[in-house]
Amino acid sequence: MTAKLNPYAAAPSLMKQFTSLSVTINDSLESSLVELVKIRASQINQCANCINMHTAEARAGGETEQRIYLLSAWREAPCYTDRERAALAWTDALTTMAQGHSHEAAHAALAGHFSEEEQVKLTLLINIINAWNRIAVGFGLWYETPAKAAA
Repeated sequence: MTAKLNPYAAAPSLMKQFTSLSVTINDSLESSLVELVKIRASQINQCANCINMHTAEARAGGETEQRIYLLSAWREAPCYTDRERAALAWTDALTTMAQGHSHEAAHAALAGHFSEEEQVKLTLLINIINAWNRIAVGFGLWYETPAKAAA
């Protein structure tokens, strides 16, 4: 993949602010859940850059290979908690919103496992990763994982 544009060079002030907002939102929920949501949205959006980055970060944070591999089939996989399932359903619903699917069932599940404040935090997280997916895909960005870079 060849980068089309470096957004950090083209708009450094805005990208610094966007990155800062991303970090703040990421830190507002448990890291294991954050990485699952980022990977799932990135799968839906077919963002190889973000899948590569967030699977590496999830592994570094202690996530199992099984749970990473099964994310694309999370509904059938028994290894996720009810809270994680609610977050993944909300991720799917918001990420595919333009396809005209109802999000009512996902919202009902979400309300059963997340406080109102956490619902806002999760929704912001989903919006941020969807934006990063579009930046990465749109500009052809690629993040080399630390393990690969070291090799």
